Amino acid sequence: MKEDFAERVALFLRAVTAKKAEEVVALDVRGLTSIADCFILCHGTSNRQVNAIADHVERELRKRRIRPLSVEGASEGQWVLLDYGDVVIHVFFESVRRLYDLEGLWSDAPRLPLTPPRRRTASRRKPAAPVEPVEEE
Repeated sequence: MKEDFAERVALFLRAVTAKKAEEVVALDVRGLTSIADCFILCHGTSNRQVNAIADHVERELRKRRIRPLSVEGASEGQWVLLDYGDVVIHVFFESVRRLYDLEGLWSDAPRLPLTPPRRRTASRRKPAAPVEPVEEE
């Protein structure tokens, strides 16, 4: 996975998980479709939570000047689709997610890690000198 792709997906995942979205899944659909590179799927347990998750994602990404190409389903609160071009976020009401089963439909797509791998950086601090035990007399 390219670093810039991983960082971009991580940005979207942070926005999704900040409002307690449940069962978050990120699917790498590159090579499987030309629609997007990544689908992020999650659900809320009420219509209000579905809309709150979608609204929060949109607000957080706008702060970074990332705007969706389109938003569908926000008025119903059953399935909100946020299309950012390369990343498409599906926020479902729990029962609707089970009904459409996008994970099953895209079962060939590899799942992406929900937390990005930490970058390895060389430590600039010198290791502490070992402490010699003091003998008591």
